[in-house]
Amino acid sequence: MEPNVPTRTARSADALRPDDGRLVRGRRSRARIRAAARALFRERGFDRATLREIAGRAGMGASSIYRHVRTKHELLVLELADLQEEAWLTFRRSDDPKRPTRERIRAFFDAQHALLASDADLTVIALRATTYPDAPVARRVLALHDRTIGLLAEILQNRQRHDLAGDIDVLASARTLFHMATGARISWANGLISEAGCRQVIDAAVDLLFRGISAEAKPG
Repeated sequence: MEPNVPTRTARSADALRPDDGRLVRGRRSRARIRAAARALFRERGFDRATLREIAGRAGMGASSIYRHVRTKHELLVLELADLQEEAWLTFRRSDDPKRPTRERIRAFFDAQHALLASDADLTVIALRATTYPDAPVARRVLALHDRTIGLLAEILQNRQRHDLAGDIDVLASARTLFHMATGARISWANGLISEAGCRQVIDAAVDLLFRGISAEAKPG
Protein backbone atom coordinates (compact mmCIF):
# COMPACT_ATOMS: atom_id res chain seq x y z
CA MET A 1 0.00 0.00 0.00
CA GLU A 2 1.44 3.32 -1.03
CA PRO A 3 2.12 5.85 1.75
CA ASN A 4 -0.07 8.91 1.95
CA VAL A 5 1.72 11.65 0.07
CA PRO A 6 0.40 15.20 0.63
CA THR A 7 -1.02 16.62 -2.52
CA ARG A 8 0.09 19.96 -3.91
CA THR A 9 -3.20 21.50 -2.74
CA ALA A 10 -2.72 20.18 0.77
CA ARG A 11 0.84 21.46 0.95
CA SER A 12 -0.32 24.90 -0.23
CA ALA A 13 -3.04 24.95 2.40
CA ASP A 14 -0.49 24.07 5.09
CA ALA A 15 1.63 27.00 3.95
CA LEU A 16 -1.22 29.42 4.58
CA ARG A 17 -0.92 29.37 8.31
CA PRO A 18 -3.27 31.42 10.46
CA ASP A 19 -1.98 34.71 11.87
CA ASP A 20 0.29 33.98 14.83
CA GLY A 21 -0.59 37.24 16.57
CA ARG A 22 2.35 39.32 15.38
CA LEU A 23 0.16 41.60 13.28
CA VAL A 24 -2.18 42.30 16.20
CA ARG A 25 0.71 42.83 18.59
CA GLY A 26 2.36 45.20 16.10
CA ARG A 27 -0.78 47.31 15.84
CA ARG A 28 -1.10 47.45 19.61
CA SER A 29 2.55 48.46 19.97
CA ARG A 30 2.16 51.26 17.42
CA ALA A 31 -0.97 52.49 19.21
CA ARG A 32 0.95 52.57 22.52
CA ILE A 33 3.83 54.44 20.89
CA ARG A 34 1.51 57.07 19.44
CA ALA A 35 -0.33 57.51 22.74
CA ALA A 36 2.97 57.86 24.60
CA ALA A 37 4.31 60.35 22.03
CA ARG A 38 1.14 62.43 22.19
CA ALA A 39 1.32 62.61 25.99
CA LEU A 40 5.02 63.49 26.06
CA PHE A 41 4.72 66.09 23.32
CA ARG A 42 2.07 67.85 25.41
CA GLU A 43 3.94 67.47 28.71
CA ARG A 44 7.48 68.29 27.62
CA GLY A 45 7.09 69.83 24.18
CA PHE A 46 8.15 68.23 20.93
CA ASP A 47 11.78 69.40 21.06
CA ARG A 48 12.46 68.10 24.57
CA ALA A 49 10.73 64.72 24.18
CA THR A 50 13.07 61.96 23.04
CA LEU A 51 12.38 58.69 21.26
CA ARG A 52 13.92 56.85 24.22
CA GLU A 53 11.43 58.52 26.58
CA ILE A 54 8.57 57.70 24.23
CA ALA A 55 9.65 54.05 24.22
CA GLY A 56 9.77 54.01 28.03
CA ARG A 57 6.32 55.57 28.32
CA ALA A 58 5.01 52.98 25.84
CA GLY A 59 6.44 50.18 27.98
CA MET A 60 9.10 48.94 25.56
CA GLY A 61 12.86 48.98 25.26
CA ALA A 62 14.68 51.82 23.53
CA SER A 63 15.77 49.53 20.69
CA SER A 64 12.34 47.92 20.24
CA ILE A 65 10.68 51.18 19.18
CA TYR A 66 12.81 51.28 16.01
CA ARG A 67 10.88 48.29 14.69
CA HIS A 68 7.86 50.59 14.38
CA VAL A 69 9.19 54.14 13.95
CA ARG A 70 12.62 55.62 13.21
CA THR A 71 12.19 59.25 14.32
CA LYS A 72 9.83 61.28 16.45
CA HIS A 73 9.17 63.42 13.36
CA GLU A 74 7.29 60.48 11.85
CA LEU A 75 5.04 60.54 14.91
CA LEU A 76 4.58 64.29 14.47
CA VAL A 77 3.33 63.81 10.91
CA LEU A 78 0.92 61.07 12.00
CA GLU A 79 -0.53 63.36 14.68
CA LEU A 80 -0.91 66.24 12.23
CA ALA A 81 -2.60 63.97 9.69
CA ASP A 82 -5.07 62.84 12.35
CA LEU A 83 -5.81 66.46 13.31
CA GLN A 84 -6.40 67.30 9.67
CA GLU A 85 -8.84 64.45 9.12
CA GLU A 86 -10.61 65.17 12.40
CA ALA A 87 -11.07 68.80 11.35
CA TRP A 88 -12.55 67.71 8.03
CA LEU A 89 -14.92 65.22 9.70
CA THR A 90 -15.99 67.86 12.24
CA PHE A 91 -16.73 70.24 9.41
CA ARG A 92 -18.64 67.64 7.38
CA ARG A 93 -20.85 66.63 10.32
CA SER A 94 -22.38 70.09 10.55
CA ASP A 95 -21.90 71.21 6.95
CA ASP A 96 -24.89 72.31 4.92
CA PRO A 97 -23.97 72.50 1.20
CA LYS A 98 -26.82 74.97 0.72
CA ARG A 99 -25.12 77.57 2.90
CA PRO A 100 -23.16 80.38 1.23
CA THR A 101 -19.68 79.20 0.26
CA ARG A 102 -18.06 81.96 2.32
CA GLU A 103 -19.73 80.64 5.48
CA ARG A 104 -18.70 77.07 4.67
CA ILE A 105 -15.06 78.08 4.17
CA ARG A 106 -15.05 79.95 7.48
CA ALA A 107 -16.65 76.95 9.22
CA PHE A 108 -13.89 74.69 7.89
CA PHE A 109 -11.18 77.07 9.10
CA ASP A 110 -12.89 77.30 12.51
CA ALA A 111 -12.92 73.50 12.87
CA GLN A 112 -9.32 73.26 11.76
CA HIS A 113 -8.03 76.05 13.99
CA ALA A 114 -9.80 74.70 17.07
CA LEU A 115 -7.86 71.45 16.72
CA LEU A 116 -4.55 73.09 15.83
CA ALA A 117 -4.84 75.42 18.82
CA SER A 118 -5.38 72.42 21.09
CA ASP A 119 -1.89 71.23 20.11
CA ALA A 120 -0.10 74.52 19.59
CA ASP A 121 3.34 72.99 20.04
CA LEU A 122 2.81 70.52 17.21
CA THR A 123 1.51 73.31 15.00
CA VAL A 124 4.59 75.43 15.68
CA ILE A 125 6.95 72.53 14.94
CA ALA A 126 5.08 71.71 11.73
CA LEU A 127 5.28 75.32 10.54
CA ARG A 128 8.96 75.44 11.40
CA ALA A 129 9.62 72.17 9.57
CA THR A 130 8.44 73.61 6.27
CA THR A 131 11.29 76.14 6.32
CA TYR A 132 13.70 73.22 5.77
CA PRO A 133 12.40 71.83 2.46
CA ASP A 134 15.19 69.25 2.13
CA ALA A 135 14.23 67.53 5.38
CA PRO A 136 12.01 64.42 4.96
CA VAL A 137 9.54 65.69 7.57
CA ALA A 138 9.12 68.94 5.63
CA ARG A 139 8.06 67.09 2.50
CA ARG A 140 5.49 65.11 4.46
CA VAL A 141 4.11 68.21 6.15
CA LEU A 142 3.89 69.95 2.78
CA ALA A 143 1.96 66.96 1.48
CA LEU A 144 -0.55 67.54 4.29
CA HIS A 145 -0.76 71.17 3.14
CA ASP A 146 -1.66 69.97 -0.34
CA ARG A 147 -4.39 67.83 1.20
CA THR A 148 -5.86 70.88 2.97
CA ILE A 149 -5.76 72.86 -0.27
CA GLY A 150 -7.61 70.01 -1.93
CA LEU A 151 -10.32 70.09 0.76
CA LEU A 152 -10.76 73.84 0.29
CA ALA A 153 -10.97 73.32 -3.46
CA GLU A 154 -13.67 70.71 -2.93
CA ILE A 155 -15.77 73.21 -0.98
CA LEU A 156 -15.31 75.85 -3.68
CA GLN A 157 -16.01 73.37 -6.47
CA ASN A 158 -19.29 72.27 -4.86
CA ARG A 159 -20.54 75.82 -4.42
CA GLN A 160 -24.10 76.94 -4.89
CA ARG A 161 -25.02 78.19 -8.31
CA HIS A 162 -24.41 81.95 -8.67
CA ASP A 163 -22.68 81.95 -5.27
CA LEU A 164 -19.30 82.73 -6.84
CA ALA A 165 -18.20 84.07 -10.18
CA GLY A 166 -18.45 81.36 -12.81
CA ASP A 167 -14.92 81.78 -14.14
CA ILE A 168 -12.94 81.59 -10.90
CA ASP A 169 -9.84 79.43 -10.72
CA VAL A 170 -10.87 77.01 -7.97
CA LEU A 171 -7.38 75.67 -7.26
CA ALA A 172 -5.76 79.11 -7.21
CA SER A 173 -8.49 80.37 -4.87
CA ALA A 174 -8.01 77.36 -2.56
CA ARG A 175 -4.26 77.96 -2.46
CA THR A 176 -4.76 81.63 -1.69
CA LEU A 177 -7.15 80.85 1.15
CA PHE A 178 -4.76 78.28 2.58
CA HIS A 179 -1.71 80.54 2.49
CA MET A 180 -3.61 83.46 4.00
CA ALA A 181 -4.61 81.24 6.93
CA THR A 182 -1.08 79.86 7.24
CA GLY A 183 0.37 83.37 7.35
CA ALA A 184 -1.93 84.24 10.25
CA ARG A 185 -0.94 81.04 12.06
CA ILE A 186 2.76 81.80 11.67
CA SER A 187 2.18 85.12 13.44
CA TRP A 188 0.20 83.34 16.17
CA ALA A 189 2.85 80.60 16.52
CA ASN A 190 5.50 83.28 17.07
CA GLY A 191 3.44 85.12 19.68
CA LEU A 192 2.76 88.18 17.53
CA ILE A 193 -1.02 87.79 17.78
CA SER A 194 -3.30 85.89 20.14
CA GLU A 195 -5.32 82.83 19.17
CA ALA A 196 -8.46 84.99 19.01
CA GLY A 197 -6.54 87.50 16.91
CA CYS A 198 -5.48 84.73 14.57
CA ARG A 199 -9.09 83.70 14.04
CA GLN A 200 -10.04 87.32 13.34
CA VAL A 201 -7.27 87.70 10.79
CA ILE A 202 -8.37 84.52 8.99
CA ASP A 203 -12.00 85.66 8.96
CA ALA A 204 -11.00 89.07 7.58
CA ALA A 205 -8.82 87.45 4.91
CA VAL A 206 -11.67 85.19 3.81
CA ASP A 207 -13.99 88.19 3.55
CA LEU A 208 -11.45 90.14 1.51
CA LEU A 209 -10.89 87.29 -0.92
CA PHE A 210 -14.58 86.64 -1.39
CA ARG A 211 -15.17 90.26 -2.31
CA GLY A 212 -12.94 89.58 -5.30
CA ILE A 213 -14.34 86.19 -6.38
CA SER A 214 -18.00 86.57 -5.53
CA ALA A 215 -20.59 86.67 -8.29
CA GLU A 216 -21.38 90.28 -7.38
CA ALA A 217 -17.79 91.46 -7.81
CA LYS A 218 -17.48 94.31 -10.30
CA PRO A 219 -14.47 94.84 -12.55
CA GLY A 220 -12.27 97.75 -11.54
